Amino acid sequence: MSALAQRNGQAIQLVGFDGDDTLWKSEDYYRTAEADFEAILSGYLDLGDSRMQQHLLAVERRNLKVFGYGAKGMTLSMIETAIELTQARIAARDIQRIVEIGRATLQHPVDVIAGVREAVSAIAADYAVVLITKGDLFHQEQKIEQSGLADLFPRVEVVSEKDPRTYARVLGEFDLPARRFVMIGNSLRSDVEPVLAIGGWGIHTPYAVTWAHEQEHAVAAAEPRMREVPAAAGWPAAVHALDALARQQR
Repeated sequence: MSALAQRNGQAIQLVGFDGDDTLWKSEDYYRTAEADFEAILSGYLDLGDSRMQQHLLAVERRNLKVFGYGAKGMTLSMIETAIELTQARIAARDIQRIVEIGRATLQHPVDVIAGVREAVSAIAADYAVVLITKGDLFHQEQKIEQSGLADLFPRVEVVSEKDPRTYARVLGEFDLPARRFVMIGNSLRSDVEPVLAIGGWGIHTPYAVTWAHEQEHAVAAAEPRMREVPAAAGWPAAVHALDALARQQR
């Protein structure tokens, strides 16, 4: 039996939240970093922005299992991309400029998305909550602290990947079956698809900009175990709606 208290006959006992681009803004700063990187390479190459972006994305993907997600991995991939595209002609001063891009990305302000605190507080009044965020441990810990939201989450999980195995492990530590779990996030690939795969529920709130890697998924638009919610203000009602549906299926 789960260690979580079951309240008022609820079918859902735990609600998970993503961090980047769900609770606070993140991808905006990575887009700025990419634009600055392209400006540096434009001094060496006559390539369209899309070709630079495609090459950088390919390098980032092949490096994920080595460097992981986050600004540090992005910076190393930018350096590698710059060396490859310029055939090692890039100057040391421009390598240093790329390092500074990475440093600026790591030090960006943490801007909490409108309505998030109120929505999380409302959900936490009725359900246990957990923050499950992906990326560099040090950077994610900094963002959680600077967000001012840490007090809302009794438990935080910073993971290197979001896949069915990771979610199953986290839920196993709660001794909770996936059918009693809802995950809220901006990424269908990372926040919804793997949770659905193990029998859980998902709430998708798209962000204005999404990394190309996170846009690849196989979630059907009419997936019955998922709700699409445009803003944080709609999260509490969506969780209650999924809870009601889950009770019907018990």
